[in-house]
Amino acid sequence: MGATVVIGAQWGDEGKGKLIDYLAAKSDYVVRFHGGNNAGHTVVVNGKKYPFHLVPSGILHKNTIGIIANGVIIDLEILSSEIKMLQDNGIKLKNKLFISERCHLILPYHKALDEAYENARGKNKLGTTKRGIGPAFSDKVSYNGIRLYELRNWEDFEKNFKFQAKIKNEILKTFGVEPVNISKELQKLKELRKEILPYIADTFLMLQNASLKKKRVLMEGAHGVMLDVDFSPYPFSTGSNVIAGAVSIGAGVKPSQIGNIIAVVKAYTSRVGGGPIPTELDEVSDQYKRKVNGTTLDKKAAKHLREVGQEYGTTTGRPRRVGWLDLEAVRYACEVGGATQVCITKPDVLSGLGEIKVCVEYKLNGKSISASSCGYNELAKVKPLYKTFKGWSENISGINKFQDLPKNCQLYMKFIESYLGLPIKFISTGSDRNETIRL
Repeated sequence: MGATVVIGAQWGDEGKGKLIDYLAAKSDYVVRFHGGNNAGHTVVVNGKKYPFHLVPSGILHKNTIGIIANGVIIDLEILSSEIKMLQDNGIKLKNKLFISERCHLILPYHKALDEAYENARGKNKLGTTKRGIGPAFSDKVSYNGIRLYELRNWEDFEKNFKFQAKIKNEILKTFGVEPVNISKELQKLKELRKEILPYIADTFLMLQNASLKKKRVLMEGAHGVMLDVDFSPYPFSTGSNVIAGAVSIGAGVKPSQIGNIIAVVKAYTSRVGGGPIPTELDEVSDQYKRKVNGTTLDKKAAKHLREVGQEYGTTTGRPRRVGWLDLEAVRYACEVGGATQVCITKPDVLSGLGEIKVCVEYKLNGKSISASSCGYNELAKVKPLYKTFKGWSENISGINKFQDLPKNCQLYMKFIESYLGLPIKFISTGSDRNETIRL
């Protein structure tokens, strides 16, 4: 069937890590193919939480090999701390974790620049994670990036780092931001280099050999399609392509080697960061305060979703913005992402709500408009049209048979499946890997 690809069909935080961990049990390889440590996947095994930002979240399974492919940008400090976390939990990574030497590095001046740019925007902040993602990708495409490849030869790395840091420090001074200490940062990087070098490998060759041997390969997407650098309401996006087509660029996997593409859809909407969300239910902080056009605010429902769903960023800790499920956006994400099947997560969070709404259409100036036709200006002005469902009071956590779900929950699922025109193959009813319905 080829490699299985998991993508998020909303604004990120859909619960991809849970599904990836579940599928990784029967996978030989799990591969991160884009993004950086601004992504966060949390896996729960026997009540213990494992937060992941760079290492593929399927690596917890004994026989599964993890690959960080060329499309990922790497912060060496974050990677080092993640490796240590796994080792402290008894997971041996020798011959289990491999990293492409083609990966570009997030360096200290990238993080400083990210913060400087956000501060300079004032009230027009994009809501970036300030992890240096944008500046690192900018350097990559402007031929100013530094890769793990350069880290193999310390003299080359040191020369390139000094050259780039001097340029960036002049920019930082312009913004009134303290320049990076070049000698101090180089010493840190030299120590980190020793830790990371043993994991560098030709991951392209590994994946080609895996395909020839018909190994089971799972491609781990980060973020959500509505944050894709090309297909989102840019510039409220991430720095990489999120759709399944990015697998070919980010890991060297041929389109013909791709099998099923699973779109992960949370049973409601959430996101961290700026930009319009048509179904948003409240305003979580002054940082994101905005007029919510065409939407009836429901702070009580918003509080329920945020508190019961623990909607706080894995990477940032920031409260996520929440809203009703936006199927117009999800349908667009599934289409552009090439989804062949769907996984629904967190319907258990909806338990206890008297009624549940789902956006089924956008109206702009009285006329229907598709999500694909909306930039950020249109998306901020559209009026979402809702279909209302009766809620359910039963606790559905841990249910693993569809027929055991409350009738109203079943109707909710069947409507989503019909609207999207895609089969729902998985329903997550809790955070633990065993709390999953497989259809």
